Amino acid sequence: MAPKHKAIVFSDFDGTITLKDSNDYLTDNVGYGHEKRRAGNIEILEHRVTFRDAFREMLESVSANKPNFPECIELLRANIKLDPGFSTFYAWCLSQDIPVIVLSSGMEPIIRALLTDLVGPTADKIPIISNQVKIHEDGKGWEIVYHDDSDFGHDKSLAIKPYKDLPDEDRPVMFYCGDGVSDLSAARETDLLFAKVGHDLITYCEREKVPFTVFHDFKDIHETVQEIIEGKATVKEVAERPQKEKDFGKKKEVLN
Repeated sequence: MAPKHKAIVFSDFDGTITLKDSNDYLTDNVGYGHEKRRAGNIEILEHRVTFRDAFREMLESVSANKPNFPECIELLRANIKLDPGFSTFYAWCLSQDIPVIVLSSGMEPIIRALLTDLVGPTADKIPIISNQVKIHEDGKGWEIVYHDDSDFGHDKSLAIKPYKDLPDEDRPVMFYCGDGVSDLSAARETDLLFAKVGHDLITYCEREKVPFTVFHDFKDIHETVQEIIEGKATVKEVAERPQKEKDFGKKKEVLN
């Protein structure tokens, strides 16, 4: 039996589909600021704190200064832009019956609002698996509601594993696209991992010896995925290509 879909693309949202991470933007501009946020990311990479705890602290600093959640969404709608290659890539995926599924550690109302603005009506066809938000009854504050009980708050591997466990003849080719510390739970789960140049996911993969393919934007991802789907290259051949872009890692311009 042929698989229902020849491929599935799982993708992080913030800083991957978008140019900036919406949660980072809120933290840097409304919450406790860039320096403390970056220090928290390093703590996560070094396994000294969990993503769940560090991320909650980040968002609490935002809620304390901007307790009106809809105002947070409007601020992001005015400042978050789409990756320049995503719309074309997504349109191609639709034409090929390749699902694009967002796996995010962010909050669904923000992601849905931004996708609708940035992608348009077809954004409704993108499933979002993410955390939620609870707005306090008095309207004076809000808090994240995590997807599960894991140390990640949202263990992204849980959405991938049902496909990974399918018999070979039913199993689609699986891709994951990510950039940062929220993607660590998914890094080992798909056939090909795309990791964004200059960001923390590459730092993690290099240290933990997790294979990855570098991308700068979705134009790179589109080219590689289409090459595989059209039979011009195999996943194995792509994974074994020299990653000259890894030289960017030597700069360690951590952009998250």
